[in-house]
Amino acid sequence: QVSLVESGGGPVQAGGSLRLTCHASSNIYGNICMGWFRQAPGKEREGVASINLRSSTTAYADSVKGRFTISRDNAKSVLYLQMNSLKSEDTGQYYCAPAVGGGYCSLRVPLGFAYWGQGTQVTVSS
Repeated sequence: QVSLVESGGGPVQAGGSLRLTCHASSNIYGNICMGWFRQAPGKEREGVASINLRSSTTAYADSVKGRFTISRDNAKSVLYLQMNSLKSEDTGQYYCAPAVGGGYCSLRVPLGFAYWGQGTQVTVSS
C-alpha cells in the first residue's frame, strides 16, 4: 500500500518555527530521493527541499535557504522539515513525495507521481 502522511502544520506568526513530519510507506521511502513541496493559493506547486536518503545530500530552494532544514530517519521511514524564521510567503499546503534524481535530488515537482498525500497546511501571519 502506498501512503504518505504529512503533519505538523498550523498557524504561526512571522518569525516563528514549525516542524513538519512525513510518514512514508516503505515502498515509497525506498526511493533514493525524497522532497518537500508546497503549493500556495493560486500558485503552482514548487519544490522546497530535497534529500538523498543514502548520502544525506540536501538541496533547497533559494527562498528557504538558511531557514529550512530537511532531514530523515531511515529506520522509521520518516522525513522532516524544520522551518525557522517563517515568512508570510511560506504560507501554503506542504507535501512530501519522492524527488526526481539519483545522486543529486532535484527540486523539480515529480509531475508523474500519482500518490500525493493530503499535505499539511502552514499559515504564517505577519
